Amino acid sequence: MRFLPVFLDLKAGPVVLIGAGELLRAKLRVLAAAGARIRVYAIDGNHDLGLHSDDTARIEIATGDPLASDLAGVIAIVAAGAGDIGVAMSARAKSLGLPVNVMDDLEHSSFIFPAIVDRGDVVVAIGTGGTSPVVARRVREKIEALLPARIGELAEFIGGFRKSINERIAEFPLRRRFWERVIDGPIGAAVLAGRKSEAGAAVKAISDPSDFARDDKPEGSVALVGAGPGDPDLLTIKALRALQDADIVFHDELVSGEILDRIRRDTTRVAVGRRVGKPGIGQDAINKRMIEAAQAGQRVVRLKGGDPFVFGRGGEEVEALRAAGVAYSIIPGITAGLGGAADFEVPLTYRHEATRITFLTAHKARDAETVDWSTLTDAKMTVVVYMGMTAAPAVRAGLFAAGRSPETPVGVFARVTRPDAQGAIGMLRDLPELVRQTHGGPAILIIGDVVRHAGSLRRQTPKQIISDLLDAAE
Repeated sequence: MRFLPVFLDLKAGPVVLIGAGELLRAKLRVLAAAGARIRVYAIDGNHDLGLHSDDTARIEIATGDPLASDLAGVIAIVAAGAGDIGVAMSARAKSLGLPVNVMDDLEHSSFIFPAIVDRGDVVVAIGTGGTSPVVARRVREKIEALLPARIGELAEFIGGFRKSINERIAEFPLRRRFWERVIDGPIGAAVLAGRKSEAGAAVKAISDPSDFARDDKPEGSVALVGAGPGDPDLLTIKALRALQDADIVFHDELVSGEILDRIRRDTTRVAVGRRVGKPGIGQDAINKRMIEAAQAGQRVVRLKGGDPFVFGRGGEEVEALRAAGVAYSIIPGITAGLGGAADFEVPLTYRHEATRITFLTAHKARDAETVDWSTLTDAKMTVVVYMGMTAAPAVRAGLFAAGRSPETPVGVFARVTRPDAQGAIGMLRDLPELVRQTHGGPAILIIGDVVRHAGSLRRQTPKQIISDLLDAAE
């Protein structure tokens, strides 16, 4: 390791920045975002630096020769696009013992700029010794994806209580255990979810911090996680973190194997969903098992296809968790209607053509019979039907009876976002036959003029493509 990572106190004095063009402006943006006071020498004479109004009070536009400037109180010197002046300024800085960075010039630099992950009070710096800034940026992208967005707020939150708690806990190991329990438990989860007032009240309610720290019984919680429509790359970062942290995962049968592979390998997996024609364990039993696991101190994930609150019975599970006093969080997922629309390029809304969307479910024919189809006949309304394959004849009949045209465009999109996704497009009168063409679900039905804008059904298998070509040849 040639360069030691350090954090410079920008309140100690100004930074001198010398250079020209976009290179100068890029470094200026970095320093300004960090809150530095900056003395800028634009050696090309262009002082239009694109400054934000909030930054102007901290930035001085300097004139004259930077090589002859007064450097008293300066804490660092940066040269970006400065040419020979940057090299000369490096020699001057080193003679005065000042840290200096000449962009893309290790020989004349005594420090380098890392790639930075900025989360407020939490800052991560990534360096490659100046050998490959691109590699450092790639590492930064990975860390950006792993760190919670509010991790800096969590650090700030702890800082607000640290002095008072530490004064009440004499032993250092016990202090550490206290903060570990706060960070890893429901209090930390509440801060990361944006509920700081709730978390603060929880800390203030701890009557004896030492007893709290000594209590080794883990605090359980439940995360209702949307797995999305099937493609594991559509998992949110927050969902992925929950899967990696879980002790036990209760998952639907329709959650894809590729998504289940993202669960930590030593986590217990329990399938609790059901498929068409096959009974599941029932919602009450699922609620009971989740609550029991959380009360035993486990970190529980209830993993659902799509989004927990779109025909996922997430609302019922939240009510059960509230009644049991179990801490919970909700992590949304991409619902199948949106995933299918994107997969097959069907715009659910279209200017002047489709201005409303209705999502409904029709798992069985009797479900379709309970729908008030008369409210769904507006030609500018896109209707998205979940679990509608079995009930397709009843869906068609309901819309016909309400007056929807048999020529209304309709698409049946099965196994959306997965490698074996398949779609069939036609008219409402042909809906049951379109369902048969997709060879099994799960599937969504999209009904409305927007289906005319669908892209090609490019997810056809090679066998189907050959069949289509032969049909065309005949």
